[in-house]
Amino acid sequence: MARADTLARARTLDRPELAYLLRFPTADGMRDLELTWAELARDTEWATARLREHGLAAGQRALLTASGFEGFWGQAVIGALRALKVPYGIAEAMGWDHRRTAVFHRELAPHAVIGLSAQTLEGLAGAADIGEMFRSTPVVLARPAAVPVLRAVGVNASVISAVGPALALECPERSGAHVNAAAWRFGERGGQLTVAAGEGCTSPLPETPLGITGRVVAGRCGCGSDEPRVLLAEAN
Repeated sequence: MARADTLARARTLDRPELAYLLRFPTADGMRDLELTWAELARDTEWATARLREHGLAAGQRALLTASGFEGFWGQAVIGALRALKVPYGIAEAMGWDHRRTAVFHRELAPHAVIGLSAQTLEGLAGAADIGEMFRSTPVVLARPAAVPVLRAVGVNASVISAVGPALALECPERSGAHVNAAAWRFGERGGQLTVAAGEGCTSPLPETPLGITGRVVAGRCGCGSDEPRVLLAEAN
């Protein structure tokens, strides 16, 4: 049977509602949470809107650095890139794979680099000028620890980060990383972030301290969104 026929047949089969079992760190240890396909589709739609705000459009190219265990938010970003018709390459976010990041960045000349980590930057720094490498990239979305490193060399980096079970993504206003208010309720206690399941979540999650230093910003962002935003201490 041809691959196209196999895929067509597979689409007719019943599929369980469960897409991922999320395991994320909290202040009290690891926590598990179920994510359904419907929730993943909504997360993808949300990520698509956020990336569109950064100007990503069909025909541009992107480089995504992510690790396999980050699939719960990585899939939402990948789905968003596909929805926007943005071809992408993927490199591991760990420092040992920094050479692949360098090769993809050189060969793809991407419009966006998404998920840059401090470990990747540390690996690249031994062989390249980080500022020269990324200053000409229109969109750079980096993990919290990488953001101050990039900004120190003149790269206009915005934050992208897993915050507990949620994806936080900063808009071009750079006034905090947006979170999907339909899925998650963020708060703060003693200078640290808490999260609880929102109306869009299937699995129950009471208010849970994350052990992440930061604060929540309410009110309308300069981009026009009324979603809450998180300011992560590590990114400043």
